[in-house]
Parts: sequence; C-alpha cells; structure tokens
Amino acid sequence: MPLKIIVSYDDTDYDRDALALGRLLAVPGAELALAYVRHSYGESLEQKQAEELLERGAASIGMPDLPKHVVANPATSVGLMELAEGEGADVIAFGSEYRTAVGTLKPGISAHKLLLGGPAAVAVAPAGLHAQAAISIGTIGLIDEGDPAARETADSLAGALGAVVKPFPSGGLDFLVVGSRPESPPGKVTLSASSDYAVEAASYPVLVIARGTPLSFAGSQAPVA
Repeated sequence: MPLKIIVSYDDTDYDRDALALGRLLAVPGAELALAYVRHSYGESLEQKQAEELLERGAASIGMPDLPKHVVANPATSVGLMELAEGEGADVIAFGSEYRTAVGTLKPGISAHKLLLGGPAAVAVAPAGLHAQAAISIGTIGLIDEGDPAARETADSLAGALGAVVKPFPSGGLDFLVVGSRPESPPGKVTLSASSDYAVEAASYPVLVIARGTPLSFAGSQAPVA
C-alpha cells in the first residue's frame, strides 16, 4: 500500500509549512491530501469557502488534482483523527502553533491532542519551512523509545532522502524521528515526557511514529553514522 499523508491546511503560513513538510515526506508513489475541518461555531469557513481554500493550497504547489477533504466536526483533532482512520492515512502533517517564531517548532492544540493517542504518525513543521528556497535533509536524528518501528522508519526515510541517521541528541540535525513511549498501545502515538521536550525544542521537522507501526518510504536503507 502507498504511504498516505494528510496535511491539515487552512491557508496560513504555518499550514503552508505543513504542506512543505507533506511534500518532503511524499516520496514517489506516496499519496498526499489536504484537509480542512469546519466547526459549527467561531470563525470556521463555510463548505464552499473551505473547498476553495484547499483548491488554492493544491494549486500553490502545482498539484491541483490532490485529494481534498472538508470535514465537519466541532474539534479539529477529532475530525482529522476520524478522517485518518477512514482513509487509512499513515501520517497527519501540521504546521506550528500560531505566532511561533521562524526557525522554531511548537505543536498546536490539535497536533498535541493527536500526540496523546492518535491513530497515525504526526509530523510537525517548524515555522518558516515553506519559505526556504530548498529543504535539504542530510542528517536525521532518532529517539526510538525502544521501538524498532522508529528505527525502521528513520532508516527508510533516510534512504529515500539520501541522509544518515544519528542517535539523539546529536549536533547538526535536519530532521527528527521519534518513537512512541513503551506504554503506548500498539498503533497509537504517545510521547514520553523526554521526547515531548525534544519535540518542543526542535528547530527542524519532527515525525512521531505510532508504537509498532513503521513507515516505509522509497529508497534503500540509510548508512548508520
């Protein structure tokens, strides 16, 4: 089965960062999709406005035919969780929280909720990622939490990107793969306290893997540094 990646997208710069990260992870053969969750309150867009927003997002990267999902749910995290389960998605990609400084990373409320039991891997982009002229990934850090799935994922991603994998903490990282804590139910994402700190302190994209659920990217296995 091809890797399926859903990008949470609302046409802000932070979600343009998420889209840039989704494109990075969408190696040849992967399926990339955009999603917007409509609420029944507040400043949520109407159906047609949401559809137009997703169309602009897809057009902005020259991929107008990307699958687009407008989901109605009072909670963004729940809407994305249900969409991921229904679509069999492997990854949900987010931008950082509103007002995060460029070059730093801070998961927003919805991303945090999916980091506490979500059914798919969670990717978070640092603020400003979409504005980089080129995204170069040479070194991938790894916090495996004793789960071989995290190591398999890091190796597979590094093979696809021509990168090497190093244990965390290491200097000069361009990306971080994190495993879920040992107490996490199989197939669920749950960060340990130490891993949560590492994610919050990151200045590069982060991918948190569901326990026991490796992701397969195109490419050969990476060399070990």
